[in-house]
Amino acid sequence: MISFTLSLIALILGYIFYGKFVETVFGPNEKRKTPGIRKFDGVDYLVLPSWKVFMIQFLNIAGTGPIFGAIMGMWFGVSSYLWIVLGCIFAGATHDYLSGMISMRKGGISLPDMVGQYLGPNFRKLMLLFATILLALVGAVFVLSPAKLLTGMMPAGSGFDNILIWIAVIFIYYIIATMMPVDKIIGKIYPLFAFSLIFMALALMIALFIKWPTLPELWDGLDNLGEARLGMTSSEPIVPALFITIACGAISGFHATQSPLMARCINSEHLGRPVFYGAMITEGIVALIWATVSSWFFYDQGWREICPDAFLAQNEKTVTQFFDAPRVVMEVCKGWLGIAGGILAVLGVVAAPITSGDTALRSARLIIADALHIDQRPIAKRLMVCAPLFIACIALLVWQMDNPDSFKTIWNYFGWANQTLAVFTLWTITVYLALKKKLFIITLLPAMFMTFVCTTFILISNIALSLSPTTSYTIGIAVTLTVTVRFFLWHNKKFTLDYAYGKEGKASDKKEANKA
Repeated sequence: MISFTLSLIALILGYIFYGKFVETVFGPNEKRKTPGIRKFDGVDYLVLPSWKVFMIQFLNIAGTGPIFGAIMGMWFGVSSYLWIVLGCIFAGATHDYLSGMISMRKGGISLPDMVGQYLGPNFRKLMLLFATILLALVGAVFVLSPAKLLTGMMPAGSGFDNILIWIAVIFIYYIIATMMPVDKIIGKIYPLFAFSLIFMALALMIALFIKWPTLPELWDGLDNLGEARLGMTSSEPIVPALFITIACGAISGFHATQSPLMARCINSEHLGRPVFYGAMITEGIVALIWATVSSWFFYDQGWREICPDAFLAQNEKTVTQFFDAPRVVMEVCKGWLGIAGGILAVLGVVAAPITSGDTALRSARLIIADALHIDQRPIAKRLMVCAPLFIACIALLVWQMDNPDSFKTIWNYFGWANQTLAVFTLWTITVYLALKKKLFIITLLPAMFMTFVCTTFILISNIALSLSPTTSYTIGIAVTLTVTVRFFLWHNKKFTLDYAYGKEGKASDKKEANKA
């Protein structure tokens, strides 16, 4: 619990000090009119109250990611604490803040357009395809799991214990929420769900401090505790698997597709730090709490206190294998928080993934509309963009239902694609900061690290090439160094030309960036 307490304090201090530092590097301007004011359309561009923008941003980026990811990631041991704290402060929150602020400064542009402007038109095309596929995957992944949970909660023979009914209900909600103006559905119900998610985490944190369980600490070693203490053999090495498993709560490329949504609804650039950086730190705190809860649940036999009747006769190894992430959430909330906890668990495990799915599809709609220059004020044109997305989601959903083990496969590839998206975003931000003659090292180092992680994972993972660790790490380092050297060659050439011709870089930003 000491490691947890220190990590919690570190996240709060990270927001106060490093968050302020990152804000200073970017330089928000109070006098600039934000996209919600300049480009008001009453659908996607409009100003919302700042507290509501924060709540929507938090739920957009959170969902069940910081819960499920932290629970699964804690199998790698207390090294998860370090990744959540350091990743959140220096990578994730910085990534979210700067991607949101650049979008705001550029009129609310979507991620592919941002990448295209600073990395070139070819990368724009790649990101348009990559982001759309990723967002469609999110929409499909977050239908079946909540539908199964809702079906299991219904009394047998009630008529509502049919999974097809709940799939239909969720899809109808998707259609409505994706196409309606942001203040009609999302602006009204998201703050409630976000509050429930935060309240659930705070209640569990209080319970942890009251119980003060004996848990593994950082000084006990950073080894894989799931393997060392429970005899659970992981098929993936801790490096890089930990950094893919815990994405939300540390850094997640999906967030960069969501930040433009709220960049179009903020009233002032100075609200960027509490909305973008603050929402990510809040998500990191939620992930930290659930990592600690799962640590107690697995390593200190906490399951015996929560559900002794059902599992007292089970041996420890069987129990730890039995509990998947949604089951841990349900049992912990009901066991510690009673009836209220059960309700919060439903909101967290069922509502959160659904809301992640609808905002993913909304982001996909806006990305496609921006790319094709389709006006989104007429509802018919919104439907024209949405229809193919819904068809793709339905096709993926049918495939999942025909293949019961497909969810894990999709989720693994989603995790890698999610972090790869963060790589592109971090390099984009780095180029932007370099062009503006700002301190680009704050994103260069995270960009290099995540490049190594994503390259190594696709080489070493058993869902991909399954190469040896030595080969995978060597290639990962080589790719990272190659990209980094390429960046510095561009950087030196760019500013040598600026100096030689006396340019300030403003007129040549786009041209030179495209050459990168």
